[in-house]
Amino acid sequence: MSIPKLDFLIGGVGGQGALTASDILAEVGMFAGYDVKKSEVHGFSQRGGVVESHVRWGDEVLSTLGEEGRIDVLLALELLEGARWASYLKPGGLAIVSRQELIPISVSSGNAHYPPADTLEEVARRATDRVHFVDALTIAEDLGNARASNTVVLGLLSTFLDVPEEVWLRVIRRRVPSKHVTVNERAFAAGRELRR
Repeated sequence: MSIPKLDFLIGGVGGQGALTASDILAEVGMFAGYDVKKSEVHGFSQRGGVVESHVRWGDEVLSTLGEEGRIDVLLALELLEGARWASYLKPGGLAIVSRQELIPISVSSGNAHYPPADTLEEVARRATDRVHFVDALTIAEDLGNARASNTVVLGLLSTFLDVPEEVWLRVIRRRVPSKHVTVNERAFAAGRELRR
């Protein structure tokens, strides 16, 4: 497979594993033979703030950041983040959005409100007809580790890319702590099953 360029944007909230997911995605691209660049912004991520990471695969990648309206794949680990980054998708881009809702401090303190789930989902649907909503947190919790929800999303993503499953698993084994490898392998498999 040869692609001139493939741009990914991973959006989430601090503590969800967005940076781990972007590390895995970048390394998978390298193992698949692409030039890869990665950039991340994690500001107040340790306080539950917004985390964004750009990963770019291609024959030759010169910049670390994808542009608004030109992202091929959006991975949103939280529902509001799916709406926040939807405008970055190019027409016909792929969005995989976790239905998890993490209420920001501004909402819990009464200074803002969290939009209804159907409103947030509609924002993503207006951006692309290739949107997949995933109950990633529920799946990960059923497997015994809520922190593996990012790997559920990566599992679903893997079904859209022409990279062997074993490459993904090899990188996951390298990138997650050894005590969490088994649950992440199972989370990845569960994500892949969502498209069968």
